Amino acid sequence: MKTSTQPKLLTFKYVFLSLLLTLPILLLVFRLQPQNLRWTAAAPGNIRPPTVPNITTRGIRIRPGYTSYEAYIQRQVNKTLNPRLRQVWITRDWDRKIQVFSQFFQNLKRRSLLSNDSKSLCIGARVGQEVEALRRVGVSDSVGIDLVPYPPLVVKGDFHNQPFGNDTFDFEFSNVFDHALLPDKFVAEIERTLKPRGVCVLHVAVARRTDKYSANDLFSIKPLVEMFRRSELVQVREIDGFGANTEAVFMKRETGYGEHIQRS
Repeated sequence: MKTSTQPKLLTFKYVFLSLLLTLPILLLVFRLQPQNLRWTAAAPGNIRPPTVPNITTRGIRIRPGYTSYEAYIQRQVNKTLNPRLRQVWITRDWDRKIQVFSQFFQNLKRRSLLSNDSKSLCIGARVGQEVEALRRVGVSDSVGIDLVPYPPLVVKGDFHNQPFGNDTFDFEFSNVFDHALLPDKFVAEIERTLKPRGVCVLHVAVARRTDKYSANDLFSIKPLVEMFRRSELVQVREIDGFGANTEAVFMKRETGYGEHIQRS
């Protein structure tokens, strides 16, 4: 009786030890599955937005290095308040940028995407060259927002949380998409404050290295188009504009989800 019981006890011990050794490996494999990996960058209110990746999987890359949303904001403010840069913006660059922006806006007017009656917003306007350009081409009801105000052209505002009500503007322009830490939120705020049938024009750098203050890198136009969930893509064209090489024009839908794309 004693002889027949010993093999069973040995078998049980071997099985038990095998399970004990295997279990930690199985748990480690499970924890490394993609669905269990989460982006850990900080956001406003310490909310971590799962829609913004920290890797290059959607044709856009969020640059690492920010320990908190406040640290990101402070870095952007530091650029805007840099005395050397501000001196360049309001002297050497002032007339040159206004002239170039005026040409872009006149082109949009010829394409019936902008009119003198358009209530307009320039996002991330720094000292407001694009606002001044809009006013000079006849779009008088124009204002800019930036983290640091520059009266009377630019008021204080975070483009991740615009200080305006829903359906406020007929036209919104920006060439600072690359500075958005939360690109989905940047676009969502444009669509929130834009009126139905309102037009948004973005000048972006596609597959081109931007400056050290940029928070994201865009490798194709596709992820940008996907972010505009309530708008149609009207046109994409190549440009040469202060580091940007692509102009994307969107129109906010009234109803429906059709899409019309024109490329030139």
